[in-house]
Amino acid sequence: MTRWLFTALVAAVAVQRALETRVSWRNAERMLAAGGREHARGQFLAMAVLHPAWLIGMVVEVWMCDRRPVPVVAALGLLALVVGQALRLVAIRTLGPRWSARVITVPGAQPVTGGIYRYLRHPNYLGVVLEIAGLPLVHMAWVTALAASAANALVLAARIRAEEKALGQDNAYEASFADRPRFLPSRRRR
Repeated sequence: MTRWLFTALVAAVAVQRALETRVSWRNAERMLAAGGREHARGQFLAMAVLHPAWLIGMVVEVWMCDRRPVPVVAALGLLALVVGQALRLVAIRTLGPRWSARVITVPGAQPVTGGIYRYLRHPNYLGVVLEIAGLPLVHMAWVTALAASAANALVLAARIRAEEKALGQDNAYEASFADRPRFLPSRRRR
């Protein structure tokens, strides 16, 4: 029974990702039409492979391995998922039409520094880190949690470097975010 519930939860996350992908493509088209430039296409491809593999991997692991959920671990995994979802959704809402899964800059546009971006540089990526680690642990898919987290760390390291470089070239990123940490919230306000 718990495997079916877990599979339904993963399916709900997959549907959410599919809907977000539509929003991302629509926003990307608008930014490009407004003179935007796309950077680091390879990072998008890596993310486009990683996320479906993570979703499929945890379901396969849960159905192939005979592990029972451990209540404490499941609760922590669910908490990480909820916090991760909240961070991502707040970041997407704050960025509005400038949010995209692709690295696109509109030269001369000021970076978004309000909302959650007052406290950290990459709330969306922090949310993804929490989701990738947490969701598989809801049903003890620890192999997927470890493997996907390691792959995500590599993808994000390259992605963040490319994104910050692009934003620095086109949007005065360094000046706006010099005092903000990448992932851990800060109390400092600008």
